Amino acid sequence: MFTAKILLLGSGELGKEFVISAKRYGCHVVACDSYPGAPAMQVADEAEVFSMLDADALKRSIEKHRPDFIVPEIEAIRTEVLQDFEDKGFTVVPSARAASLTMNRDRIRELAATELGLRTSKYRYAESLEEVREGAEHTGLPCVIKPVMSSSGKGQSTIRTADQLEQAWNDAVANMRGDRKKVIVEEFIAFEYEITLLTIRSREGVSFCEPIGHRQERGDYQESWQPTPMTEKLLADAKDMARKVVDNLGGYGIFGVEFFVTRDEVIFSELSPRPHDTGLVTLLSQNLSEFDLHARAVLGLPIPPVRLHGPTASAVILADREAERFRIEGLRDALALGSAETDVEVRIFGKPTTRKHRRMGVALASGRTVEEARERARQAADRVRIDYDV
Repeated sequence: MFTAKILLLGSGELGKEFVISAKRYGCHVVACDSYPGAPAMQVADEAEVFSMLDADALKRSIEKHRPDFIVPEIEAIRTEVLQDFEDKGFTVVPSARAASLTMNRDRIRELAATELGLRTSKYRYAESLEEVREGAEHTGLPCVIKPVMSSSGKGQSTIRTADQLEQAWNDAVANMRGDRKKVIVEEFIAFEYEITLLTIRSREGVSFCEPIGHRQERGDYQESWQPTPMTEKLLADAKDMARKVVDNLGGYGIFGVEFFVTRDEVIFSELSPRPHDTGLVTLLSQNLSEFDLHARAVLGLPIPPVRLHGPTASAVILADREAERFRIEGLRDALALGSAETDVEVRIFGKPTTRKHRRMGVALASGRTVEEARERARQAADRVRIDYDV
């Protein structure tokens, strides 16, 4: 009846697009998350509601469905359970080791900086306010403080004076995921820009998408664009570092490898062993989106050359308050920005509740230049409104 059964662990907007891609290739998908009605559940064949940090519930779900592929979409998972099942012959995407290492910033940073010798910022780990102060002395000010385990920039602060350290520690502890009360104190890099290099590891080898530039606020992505102009040398350096780390992690799938870029060097920042939020731009920019590429790599299907259609950008659509009753308005106005020369699209994620700064959708636009695409994507996002008076 189907080509493969996939157990998706985490069912947000990235998972939703992956499910759509996997369904096109005939897969049966079971979407799991901690709350009902999550975006990926709306397009999957089955749904399970439980916390990915509940080891017993995770075991029961895997044993019940016995999937061909276990595909994590989030970091906060009992990775020791994934390792146990991988040891029993189940396939974890891209691997249980990759899921474990990238679940925590300290482990992937140690792999990159210590084992692989990649250029990273100066850093220290801290498990108390006193250790945070010691870390800031090592990195110097300004510095960045963030939980070793979090997502979407939660708990991340840029510190410019010593009297901000205590509040930054408290914010990091309050917003960290999992059960590790630990932060990373990191040197602030005065970068010119930052990129995500989507790196595909498949049975055919390692390949890359065009670099994606992005802008963040509160440590969370606000807009992204593709391509980002880079010198041949800097792009080659980024590809070399990305290849080293994904080959070390092993397995097949797409990896979102983030770099800071200065005038004369590329600095490794972070890595996600799955589709990346900044890669939502590929829904319009490429012949195959990052979700299509992830599905192909996971299923062992051929990866053709990835073609960029032209300058394209994405801009997020955010909620500004907490609500359970709301309506999305303004789609007609946003899509009216498209023309014979310019594509404009909107993706509404279908999240059942809002909260301040929660990502509820994304606007996508092409243009003759990246600047034009970014401006049109922002305009489209601004035209989509959330009406709370329903």
